[in-house]
Amino acid sequence: MDHIEEFKLYLKTEKTASDSTCSAYLGDLKEFDAYLLQERGKTPETAGNADIAAYLMALKSSGRNPSTVNRKMSSVRCYYAFLLEKGKVMTNPAAGIRSPKMAPKALDYLTVEQMESLLDIDGTDPKSLRDKAILELMYATGMRAGEMASADVKDADLKIGFIVCSTEGKSRIIPIGKPALEALKTYLQQARPALVKADSGESALFVNYQGSRITRQGIWKLIRFYGEKAGLGSGLNPQVMRNSFAAHMLQNGADLKSLQELMGLEDINAAKLYLTVTKKRIMDVYDKTHPRAMKP
Repeated sequence: MDHIEEFKLYLKTEKTASDSTCSAYLGDLKEFDAYLLQERGKTPETAGNADIAAYLMALKSSGRNPSTVNRKMSSVRCYYAFLLEKGKVMTNPAAGIRSPKMAPKALDYLTVEQMESLLDIDGTDPKSLRDKAILELMYATGMRAGEMASADVKDADLKIGFIVCSTEGKSRIIPIGKPALEALKTYLQQARPALVKADSGESALFVNYQGSRITRQGIWKLIRFYGEKAGLGSGLNPQVMRNSFAAHMLQNGADLKSLQELMGLEDINAAKLYLTVTKKRIMDVYDKTHPRAMKP
């Protein structure tokens, strides 16, 4: 087994990385391998600090955005950490190589009024009831599209009002607010039985027209559809829904630790990104209400 295959196994078993993460890392390493061989005449095991620095410079000069460069360098660092741990190299040549700084990215989220408009689905057919339940639950819980698609009926406790959300071997319990709970109850009682064949044994919480588990792509499409219908443009996606959940929680007094747990964020620093939303809101309120604010 070569080092790349060992690294793939390492990512899956020791780092419990998802398939998409493994695929991204391995793709980055193939590009790194090719660069070292073609431009430096070396392999990862024989490369030194100057070779890694040269690779970083090549990435920067290629015109790729900083986030892509950072991800590729993260893959290289992770690979060398693996080689060092397994005794394949004596030193880590990627140590001390700094990735480019990225400007904080403004979070795209909906206002409460925009969210109310999005959730205003009054149809009584099975599809409308299903779609309203999906959108209400996403806004109420901050769940990812993949988490919504993988949820089973058994994960939702309608009596107590919570849902068990599982992803990459980890689970968290998220409360469900009253509007979302009512929409979910209506969907399960009236819509899902009409979509799923009684003897199919389908366990999925949300299903498509054929009565089988809805896909992540299917959720993307319905969010975009209702976003356009509500006059919110064609760019609405699950991440904007998730951002809106976080923004509205913080604006109404939620603490970062609770937000981290509800959203399933591994690092509290990820939750801190949402603080920019509350800071902007504070400035907006100040500008509108303080007598000596710099009003336009």
